[in-house]
Amino acid sequence: MRILIVGGAGYIGSHTARHLSKQGHDVVALDDLSTGHLAALGGLPLVHLDLVTGDLTSFLAAGRFDAVMHFAARCIVPESVEKPSIYWRTNVLGTLRLLDAMVTSGPRRLVFSSTCATYGIPTEVPIPEGHPQAPINAYGKSKLAVEHVLGDYARAHGLGAIALRYFNAAGAAADGAYGEDHTQETHLIPLALGALLGGPPLRVTGTDYPTPDGTCIRDYIHVDDLARAHALALERIEPGTFNAFNIGTGAGHSVREVIDTIEKITGRALPRTDAPRRPGDPPTLVARADTARAQLGFTPERSLDDIVASAWRWHERHPRGYAG
Repeated sequence: MRILIVGGAGYIGSHTARHLSKQGHDVVALDDLSTGHLAALGGLPLVHLDLVTGDLTSFLAAGRFDAVMHFAARCIVPESVEKPSIYWRTNVLGTLRLLDAMVTSGPRRLVFSSTCATYGIPTEVPIPEGHPQAPINAYGKSKLAVEHVLGDYARAHGLGAIALRYFNAAGAAADGAYGEDHTQETHLIPLALGALLGGPPLRVTGTDYPTPDGTCIRDYIHVDDLARAHALALERIEPGTFNAFNIGTGAGHSVREVIDTIEKITGRALPRTDAPRRPGDPPTLVARADTARAQLGFTPERSLDDIVASAWRWHERHPRGYAG
């Protein structure tokens, strides 16, 4: 299958692109490289194009793709609270332009990178797909808007689409060759490992949440498990339908539990300080993951220990990310 990976030079997109290529698919990445890294693709072809301004219709017509996987988005929660216009423009307008190009030029199969942030502050944990969606930040709102658009386009244009609502993507390639490298890093594990390698102490943002130890609880899923989930979703797409699945492990870990795991895996004491809560962070986000298991055949294979160990290999070998 010839597959276009939109946002393919980003963290999850690049891991998925390499996974699909190893499966024998013909993979092409599209990215504006505003936050992605060419080196993350491991030599796979890249087309440099902006979703909002580029000629997507001509590109798709010439590319003769069988399917699209759409990862391109702004995804930093605090930034979305401060600068919502960026998120509506990039995440929603960019997706609308991609969908219109797909309707005009094909293909009609799409796997969309969504998020558990569409649920907002949950009233039920673990969170099922049928939970009310009431996002509390512009990032989650923009992703939910796209989910609504996908449902409408499926009904009106015969598009087949699946949205995967990620919980917390983490980890790196098992050999440490590829990993997480964000210019503006906000994720717990890379920030903690950076602190161990000489960066600033980890700021534990919020110690007064209504959780057993006062810190946020999240469902961490290995990025390679996520890549495999996308491949499985692609096989289950049906024309004219839109479906959404949680992609998580069904188990939550608090910030303090993650810190304990990092110290165990690395054998080092993590320098850290307590800090106020970040705006837009719910106390607990844990997936109910049985629907993906039943309908996609997806079961996570990697534990929190695996996540931390792989991320540590990446950060030790690439303390400056893809820059060296």
